[in-house]
Amino acid sequence: MALGLSRGMALADARAICPDLATRPADLAREAAALASLRRWASRYAPMVASDGPDGLMADISGVPHLFGGEADLRDDLQARLERAGLAATSAIAGTRGAAHALARHGGGIIPDGQLQQGLGRLPITALRIDHDTAAGLARVGLTRIRDLLPLPRAPLARRFGQGLVMRLDQALGQHAEPVAAEPDAPHFGVRMTLPDPIGLQSDVMAGLERLLDRLCAKLAATRMGARRVRLELRRVDRGVVLVEIGLARPMRDPTRIAALFAKGVDDIDAGFGIDAVRLTAPVVEPLAPEQIGGSTVRHEDALADLLSSLGNRIGFDRVLRLLPADSLIPERSQIIAPAAYSAPQTQPRHKGPSRPITLFAPEPVTTASGHPPNHFRWRRMRFTTLRAMGPERITPEWWFDDPAWRSGLRDYWRVETQEGPRLWLFVTPQAHSADWPAPTEGKNWPAPAGGKNWPAPAGGKNWYVQGEFA
Repeated sequence: MALGLSRGMALADARAICPDLATRPADLAREAAALASLRRWASRYAPMVASDGPDGLMADISGVPHLFGGEADLRDDLQARLERAGLAATSAIAGTRGAAHALARHGGGIIPDGQLQQGLGRLPITALRIDHDTAAGLARVGLTRIRDLLPLPRAPLARRFGQGLVMRLDQALGQHAEPVAAEPDAPHFGVRMTLPDPIGLQSDVMAGLERLLDRLCAKLAATRMGARRVRLELRRVDRGVVLVEIGLARPMRDPTRIAALFAKGVDDIDAGFGIDAVRLTAPVVEPLAPEQIGGSTVRHEDALADLLSSLGNRIGFDRVLRLLPADSLIPERSQIIAPAAYSAPQTQPRHKGPSRPITLFAPEPVTTASGHPPNHFRWRRMRFTTLRAMGPERITPEWWFDDPAWRSGLRDYWRVETQEGPRLWLFVTPQAHSADWPAPTEGKNWPAPAGGKNWPAPAGGKNWYVQGEFA
């Protein structure tokens, strides 16, 4: 501001005035979260605190100033606490919300009771929260201060500049009511209990946990929410804190099932000289519709969720995985692996065509094969004789994926039932030339071709690959 910069100025103009200006993008989400946190803190000065635009707060302090020694002492205490926290803020106290808004953004201060017109008269008309076009129109006719508007009749002002100007002026002067409507606080899912005597036995801790779980689940049910993580804080007599936290595979608010997951963690805690306070919170919650809980029978989905929760708390939820179907004809890409706790089960779409093997692996070469499909062949140092073969099933590579394993082109797959028992999935690439493919040596890897390219698979039934095995 000392260099001539002002809010709303274009960045190019600001850099022309101050070439060394340091700027960074505004993080609106973090600013809104910080303002919400400051609003909760400001409730120490008033029971009703609301947001006042993107950069301000408005509090109704009616009946409060005498608790701090008067309005001046209240404002001094507020400013001192904000300065100690490292926040540069401007505060104002006035008889109306509009007057407090205007004064806080133009230097701050206090307007005594009965002196609204004198306190607001010196402020510019933009302090009335009017739009830019209205302010520009008033400036063109020489009305630049609020005191210029006070003696003018309301009807001509409303006809020329709109009813909004008159409403804002009346709100600032207290002639039009504008109450402070505080936003409701987000529900806090936490309960606590202070013990008259320290405890240390696992049974005592579990008994206190069950009492807190009943209260916490009642709060969750009142807001139709379910917990995904539950944290138990145990405060010891020596002021140390022991934490036991569990995760849940699905939103839950059943006290009995949640308590069972805490048993192992509570058994491993060090109670020290005793525990005198217990706190239970649900830091992560999700919407959960009303459902019937309890009863003698356990539903299948509840039993599966309990199993996933138990395994996830022991080895990590990212290590408990499930297969999900994928829209691809390529065998290797027909399914994806996802954490079971963070993905919903999906029904495998019915494959239209030949069945797929139960086990898939990287293609392995077949040696000493004869015929098409091969009548006799060796695989994994074992000899096999073909009894039945069904095929071919031709699969074309997906051109939009550059997969090195499929650069040799389309493949013809055969389902082969052998005399020795295994039912194998073999393929050959029909468009390749056998002259370009070197003969493999049994038990050794294929030699790499020159130029960094992949060898194409030969045709004619001489060299085959095994990629899967049926049940």
